[in-house]
Amino acid sequence: MPARKEPYIRETLNDLFKNRAGDIEVILVLDGCEPDYAIPEYKGLRVIRNYTVNGRRSCTNMAASLATGKYIMKIDAHCSIGPEWDEILKADCDDNWIVIPRRYWLDVDNWWFKIDQNGNIGYVDAMSFVYPFSEPYKHRLTGRPDIERADRTANEDISEDMTFQGSCWFMHKSHFWNNIGGVSSYGYGTFTEEPEEIGLKTLLGPCNGKVIRNKRTWYAHWYKPKSRWTIPPEEAGRVTNEEREAGNRYSFFHWFYNKWEDRVHDIEWLIDKFWPLQGWPEDWKQQCLKLA
Repeated sequence: MPARKEPYIRETLNDLFKNRAGDIEVILVLDGCEPDYAIPEYKGLRVIRNYTVNGRRSCTNMAASLATGKYIMKIDAHCSIGPEWDEILKADCDDNWIVIPRRYWLDVDNWWFKIDQNGNIGYVDAMSFVYPFSEPYKHRLTGRPDIERADRTANEDISEDMTFQGSCWFMHKSHFWNNIGGVSSYGYGTFTEEPEEIGLKTLLGPCNGKVIRNKRTWYAHWYKPKSRWTIPPEEAGRVTNEEREAGNRYSFFHWFYNKWEDRVHDIEWLIDKFWPLQGWPEDWKQQCLKLA
């Protein structure tokens, strides 16, 4: 659990330990910061303090290298999680899968699901890549909830997914290191595009892996009405806009134009596998050639 200037570390830790079914260890990496409150004490909690800012990718690798279990999960330090989450995720996790729980929005004031003005609780059961040429000069390969595919797979407790938000993922530790090679800072910088990197290495690489959405359990991620990207970087505890945009550009050109030398499949294979995609034109290949 990488953390920098996080106000809800205690609540997240309490949920992880309170709702576990078996033995877990949690490696909390405080990245260049120290909370202004006491960290709760749990058997199985290890706190690592970086006195300089190393960035989320470095912290993720550090924690994964220290983990002693067969499985690893990364979760943001402002999330709630469902009962018996550990055993449920372990029960359906092949050695080349990335497993994502159903995602809700978290109302941190009440530490419960966000309820909209109509009394509905929203959740995410599927995600797809957004058509990357929707906005001129802002080409980016990023995921958004796919309501149409979520409806098509509504009766499936376990379904394949195209991409995911990086706030929570679960996998065999051997998959993270042997198949993915950890997360890289080259080109991406210290923060951006983590789900794009690990997801596409899993889906397009020689391990023939899958991204799986497990709807038998859930996590809820902090609902932030005001984007932290509108807050000055130092105040928000994040990278600069320039670093983020550079990482986005690198990831887009690396994956959309099939620059990864270890790939077995091209990005076109993945798009065809999950077609139709919301917002993508039928002649997307021709359009992309014109707009590239």
